[in-house]
Amino acid sequence: MAENFPLGLILLFPAIGVVFNLFFGRRAGRGTVNAVGAGVIGAAFVVGVIAFARLLAMAPGGALWCTLWPWIEAGSFKVDVALRFDALTAVMVLVVAGVATLIHIYSAGYMAEDEDYARFFTYMNLFVLSMLTLVLADNLLLMFVGWEGVGLCSYLLIAFWYTNPQFAYNGRKAFIVNRIGDAGFMLGILTLVWTLAQHGVWTLNFVEIHQHVNLIGSALATTIGILLFVGATGKSAQIPLYVWLPDAMVGPTPVSALIHAATMVTAGVYMIARLHFLYALGPDAMEVVAVIGAVTCFFAATIAITQPDIKRVLAYSTISQLGYMFLAVGVGAFSAGIFHLMTHAFFKGLLFLCAGSVIHGMGGEQDMNKMGGLAKKMPITCITMWAATLAITAIPPFAGFFSKDLILAGAYTSGHLVLYLIGLITAGLTGLYMFRLMFMTFHGASRVDDKVAHHVHESPPVMTIPLIALAILSVIGGWVGLPEGMAWGNAFARFLAPAVGSFKPAIEASEPALSGLSLAVTVVGIAIAYVFYLSSPGLATVLAWRARGLYQLLLEKYYIDEIYDTLVSRPLFFVAQYVLFRGIDHYTIDGLVDGTGITVEAGGEAVRRIETGNVQHYALVYLLGAVAIAAFYLYRVLR
Repeated sequence: MAENFPLGLILLFPAIGVVFNLFFGRRAGRGTVNAVGAGVIGAAFVVGVIAFARLLAMAPGGALWCTLWPWIEAGSFKVDVALRFDALTAVMVLVVAGVATLIHIYSAGYMAEDEDYARFFTYMNLFVLSMLTLVLADNLLLMFVGWEGVGLCSYLLIAFWYTNPQFAYNGRKAFIVNRIGDAGFMLGILTLVWTLAQHGVWTLNFVEIHQHVNLIGSALATTIGILLFVGATGKSAQIPLYVWLPDAMVGPTPVSALIHAATMVTAGVYMIARLHFLYALGPDAMEVVAVIGAVTCFFAATIAITQPDIKRVLAYSTISQLGYMFLAVGVGAFSAGIFHLMTHAFFKGLLFLCAGSVIHGMGGEQDMNKMGGLAKKMPITCITMWAATLAITAIPPFAGFFSKDLILAGAYTSGHLVLYLIGLITAGLTGLYMFRLMFMTFHGASRVDDKVAHHVHESPPVMTIPLIALAILSVIGGWVGLPEGMAWGNAFARFLAPAVGSFKPAIEASEPALSGLSLAVTVVGIAIAYVFYLSSPGLATVLAWRARGLYQLLLEKYYIDEIYDTLVSRPLFFVAQYVLFRGIDHYTIDGLVDGTGITVEAGGEAVRRIETGNVQHYALVYLLGAVAIAAFYLYRVLR
């Protein structure tokens, strides 16, 4: 059942913000830009809430829809710019627009001293417009438009301070890595179109693909699923295309909170959940997704435990948490993956905003080795960041406890015991690196430079109010998915079931036992952090020195960037520079063109020397020609 609803308003408001800030922002002034930038996203959120209320009044499995205009029509193939609002879309729209509204409000304070504020809010509004297009699209082609839009905006926002060469380079790195993944995504779309077209079905509409999914064989479904997942590894920063996200931290901190925690990086998880019926047809593709997710979540967590930069710790934490989400959808627990996507948006968005508050209060300092004891000077930031930390480490009753437990339970009960163990160990590492961050930043002896210490201050209300709102969500945001038998149970999974299906465990397990084991492992990680970074901080230095080989390996992020540079970047640059540019372009193509020109020029020069315009020369040539002809015939006769 579907009802018509003006879903286009959800896209119209951010579009108005883009146009206003782009063309009138400078002249309108900072206050107006701040109000419009945040106001249009808030308006989109309000429309989303109204649509959500309408959806709740419908029968399970219902949806709202809106066709804006016809788009592509080529023979039997037809695609409209059409929007669909079902249970899965509702979660994504409310998360994207709601968290983005708070981040836009926060940005008014964080970017208060930046001269290019109008351009900043233009890019932020454009990003939200692109992300909302991605999640509202009722077909894969329109989703791809939003997919590419968030990639473009990511580049623009990461390299926002483009006058710094390193920042500009990092923006290009993010753009190129995402283009590599998107090549796989496009191949997946084309393969899907070709496969369905063999059976006379010309469509990219999600509902119609679902209706005809049985026309796709298991082998082709696996191929399509893996190709689409290649795009997801780029957009959602999974192995091997995760390398752009840590370097993206050079952008303004609100950008990190919006793009790299709450929205863009979750696009891959959303895409797989949206096409759950296709992945269910190709179980090998789901295995690939689950394995990559589990390995990524552990791999990134090991790097996070040694990083000194507060934003880089959170960057690798994001990669790790995204790995959990892919582990969930890979084992078939689609609702658990989306549930963690939602709770993660709350607590990771809050963590980045709190980090920005710390950086703002310390005049730009990001090194945790130069922090400590900030709790007294920044109490609101400290308390709200504690809420986010307890949520991400899955301490009950905070939001992350319920969603992460569902993922681990899904991995275990689906029969993926090795992947479950990897996720379980990562839970302990999460407790270690997050409490390390908290202890080094807010507690213990102060290591703040004397010149900075007297400037440390709490952020203004325009920044702390969003922190408080997200802190509340980090506490209660997971209560919509309680264990079965407790209050309303897992209402979130029941709500999503018509859109993503229900999880069917392969083996039975005691949920309290699994939860208790996960909590115990997390507490061990927290205890290690307490000993090494609070009660006996010198032990961390001693251990780092004794295990300096391993410590250096983790500190340098397994040298993956250097390996990529040696094995991929330099060979490609060599081929581009010496084979393609010099060998083919310069010497072959240019040489052929230039050689032709030189030959014509030389021929013309030779003719010019003969064609002097002197009559005596011409008469002599005619005479010599006549003599030569006469000599030829005379020779023939005498012979």
